[in-house]
Amino acid sequence: MPPPRTILLRVFAAAALACAVSACKPAAEAPATAAGRGDTSRPVLAVQLLSRHLRDNDFAAFARDAVPPALHTRLERAWRDGRSRWPLDELPFNDRIPSVLAALAAPDADTALRKDFDRQFSGAGGEIRAAATTLGVFGVQYVDHQGDFSPAERAHYAQLVTAAARWAQRAPLADRARAHAAIARLAAAARAAELDNADKEAWSALGMDATLRRIGRFSGEAKAVLAGYGLGVDDSLDGLEASLHMQAGDYAEVRLRYLLAGDPIDALIPVERLGGQWYVSDFLRHAQAAAGVPARPASPQRTAPLPDGPAAAP
Repeated sequence: MPPPRTILLRVFAAAALACAVSACKPAAEAPATAAGRGDTSRPVLAVQLLSRHLRDNDFAAFARDAVPPALHTRLERAWRDGRSRWPLDELPFNDRIPSVLAALAAPDADTALRKDFDRQFSGAGGEIRAAATTLGVFGVQYVDHQGDFSPAERAHYAQLVTAAARWAQRAPLADRARAHAAIARLAAAARAAELDNADKEAWSALGMDATLRRIGRFSGEAKAVLAGYGLGVDDSLDGLEASLHMQAGDYAEVRLRYLLAGDPIDALIPVERLGGQWYVSDFLRHAQAAAGVPARPASPQRTAPLPDGPAAAP
């Protein structure tokens, strides 16, 4: 079983990066189109819709609206064939999510993880803060120079990693009572999700949409645990603001601004139009690669620097 540091930090990182794959302030009531799809007829609406799905822990709806219908069908097929785990690919440690959920759902997880935490980390605040600082530095270097990231993703994620590292430096991660409560809550949520089988074939047989719906059940509890440590992911999602930065034909950039654990994040999100609907370019690129569609180039770099004044109206 992975040690508590591994499990807890993976959950923290995944929930924090949900902010990165969000795009703007949730719309109150975005209308649905035929076949249950949300309204993605304008650039800002497209990113608002995905943001609301993440806020609602509705990852199946996120997968449905982040890509065109034909690509969604191919992704479902690739999932069942064991060739894809998109959109989990958008999260850090995505290949470890099944094993983490299985470890948390194990019958002895509560007792074993609490004992491990007490032995390794209880009261070790200084060591954890030092590790967070180091991880922040190396995380930014990785985002800047490695990985399959577009220029827009590198600019956005570097800010996110820095903010998450600052949060971890001051969060009470070594607090014994808080950790015991968090472990119990996460273990109960993992069992309720009924995804305790980390076997590749089991997730494939369940299918993409059904698996994502179960992961959504776990996500709400994981975000509540993070909030207890001072990282309000839902607060960040609720406070996201977006505006149309530029549009040229079928390409546009949406500017998004939000706070992550008190740190301001300011980024440009490339979006593009296909079949009359708008999609986040980087999600689309990653999804096409996961489905075996011929590789597409990364989104072009932004055409102008971010303005200093207030964002323009959508």
